[in-house]
Amino acid sequence: MMTKNNRLILSILLALTASFVLPTAAPRGAAPKFYSDDPIQREPETQDASKVEKWEIDLFWDLAENLFGNPGARTPLVKSRDVNTIDEVPNSSWFTNRIGTEQVSVQDAVRGPLTGDGPAPGTWSVTSPKEAGFAPGFTMKDAKGDLWFVSFDAKGFPEAATGAILVANKIFWTLGYWQVENYLVHVKPDELVIADTAETRTPAGKRRKMKMSDLDDVFRRAHRSPDGSYRAIAAKGLAGRTIGGFRYNNTRPDDPNDIVPHQDRRVLRALKVFGAWTNLVDMKAGNTLDTVVTENGKSVVRHYLQDVGSTFGTGANAPREYDEGWEYLFEGDKAMKRLVTLGLYVQPWQTVNYTKNPAIGRFEGVEFDPTEWKPRVPTAAFVRARADDNFWAARRVMAFSDDMMRAVASAGQYQDEAAAKLLADVLIQRRDKIGQAYLNAVNPVVNLELDASDTLTFQNAAVEAHVANEPASGYVVHWFSFDNATANATPIGTPTATSEHRVKAPASLPSAMGGIVKVQIAATDPAHALWAAPVDAYFRRGASGWTLVGVERIPEK
Repeated sequence: MMTKNNRLILSILLALTASFVLPTAAPRGAAPKFYSDDPIQREPETQDASKVEKWEIDLFWDLAENLFGNPGARTPLVKSRDVNTIDEVPNSSWFTNRIGTEQVSVQDAVRGPLTGDGPAPGTWSVTSPKEAGFAPGFTMKDAKGDLWFVSFDAKGFPEAATGAILVANKIFWTLGYWQVENYLVHVKPDELVIADTAETRTPAGKRRKMKMSDLDDVFRRAHRSPDGSYRAIAAKGLAGRTIGGFRYNNTRPDDPNDIVPHQDRRVLRALKVFGAWTNLVDMKAGNTLDTVVTENGKSVVRHYLQDVGSTFGTGANAPREYDEGWEYLFEGDKAMKRLVTLGLYVQPWQTVNYTKNPAIGRFEGVEFDPTEWKPRVPTAAFVRARADDNFWAARRVMAFSDDMMRAVASAGQYQDEAAAKLLADVLIQRRDKIGQAYLNAVNPVVNLELDASDTLTFQNAAVEAHVANEPASGYVVHWFSFDNATANATPIGTPTATSEHRVKAPASLPSAMGGIVKVQIAATDPAHALWAAPVDAYFRRGASGWTLVGVERIPEK
């Protein structure tokens, strides 16, 4: 009998093979549609990854390839390959289901990934200068010897960079991504020492011992508080062996578990929606990090969105440029129009009215259109996001209540309460626009259940989110018996029209243990033509009743 792990790996490999060849008729009976363990809750990682080596990603090439090479268009636009049979993403080394699937309290969201209280007090030993990013900073060890990466607010922009990091870190953890533990600290230069092993590079590239005077440039660029301290973020060193970042297309070739092309992972495609919501414009390989960790006695690669601080309205050193979030770094047609009109070609970002707040920067929700939002560079995963990926992501965004959003914004620890209020207000505005745009772009029927009395219940995600009304002409439900070996569906009874979210099944449903029934649900509403495309749900009869084993929102072409 084929095991769950081998079966999923085989299905993924078959799917990948299919994406590079012309479609042909699949032989019936080759494999069942559903297996006894569907839907899986954890993505199997069966191979030992201890031999994965550190790699360096050429960030200039990565930028150029994504900006000009359009790698996301090289293969057919397929369904995400990291979803299970009910169209959800299992937990994995990429993602952990939290909000939208599990119960997440406001306190959970505010705490985020934090497991402790930050660097141990006492003397902090600087071990090296900061090697990546534009914010002033350095690497240090605290009084207990734990490793920390410290970054400061830029001079003249107090609380901007540190506040954005704190809030975004909690949002992306709540969404489900692996995150670094970021703590707010106040650094006093006279409490720092230079480690005996600390080295830096001269302008000529030679290495030499690091001195306290080498920190002068860091503090010259950082914002100094009235009491002489410097507000900063201390990011805790990650567990495991660091091996560089990941790319948003292809796979890491030496990781035996990394068999789904990254552009076909929903958790990366979903950043089209999550990025738009938070204005995560700096979506690049350089802001990711992979580590080799031990889980259940086996080495696996864990994938972090390491730096999500390039969010909201500010960057590491200053407010966002006016066009960030509105245009890619280069768009030839727009550049030409500006050239031939001598700059008179006006785009929406040139007329936006931002609320001025130096801690938040340029961040607004009135003119925001999630379908038009753009990062600096379009990653392959970004351009390959389908309507079902966007729908999945939008449901998680809409799961953030107003109270949760305001509490998380306050976790930025802004001295000016108006800053936290502005940030929360804009996030709420953008959240609601995301729901309006993406929950209505497909049939939004969700949370399907078939109980022991053969009564089907479901919800409408758009209605639940208050971004749509119930369909004017209600729902139409079709019932079928389903042959799992041949994938043949045989109608049962006649279609049922209803305005309710509860429908009694026909009397002739399969009664044998293991029998599968297919249900199609469509909605009829002139205002939402896309709702007419049915959602297909599959239920399997077991000893305790019916279990949902399949959901197809957009059938594979």
